[in-house]
Amino acid sequence: MKKITIAVGAAFLYPMPMVLVGSVVEGKANFMAVAWVTRVNSRPPLLAIALGPHHTNKGIEDNKEFSINIPDLSLIEKTDYCGLVSGSKTDKSGLFDVFYGDLGKAPLIKECPVCMSCTLFEVVKLPSNTLYIGEPKEVFTEEKYLTDGKLDIKKVNPFTLSMPDNTYWSVGENLGQAWNIGKSLKVQ
Repeated sequence: MKKITIAVGAAFLYPMPMVLVGSVVEGKANFMAVAWVTRVNSRPPLLAIALGPHHTNKGIEDNKEFSINIPDLSLIEKTDYCGLVSGSKTDKSGLFDVFYGDLGKAPLIKECPVCMSCTLFEVVKLPSNTLYIGEPKEVFTEEKYLTDGKLDIKKVNPFTLSMPDNTYWSVGENLGQAWNIGKSLKVQ
């Protein structure tokens, strides 16, 4: 099979998890759909989101707090809507049942299976985006999303985004245990 080259701008990581990032902007909870999110450090645990110039950024930078909420498939329409409209023109504060943990400026979404309130750890200005690195301070879920005390991806039922086709995907089947499947290839 011959490899071909495609445009660098057409290459994205497959897939990207969809989340709803929350911040308080001008006294109101605001949420935006974000797929550019990842874990970037283990101790302390740090998560990064990459945002273009958005209304949400103002709340993150002013308050030094934000939330990352993992929606399930039942929230796909509302999540997509949060990516279609700007909080500068549309009040999204009533779209969800909002609650707060110890951080009073990191709005959390009760309907989401997993919610994390984060303090701002670092801001990295990039040529077209801003990378916000946050340290989770509280993680909220419900017992029904756990199996043996751990989050269960099938119960959480998240969805992902692929680009550049801009398509949502559900999570597939369990393929096996990480750092175990390849043991047969390990030379002793």
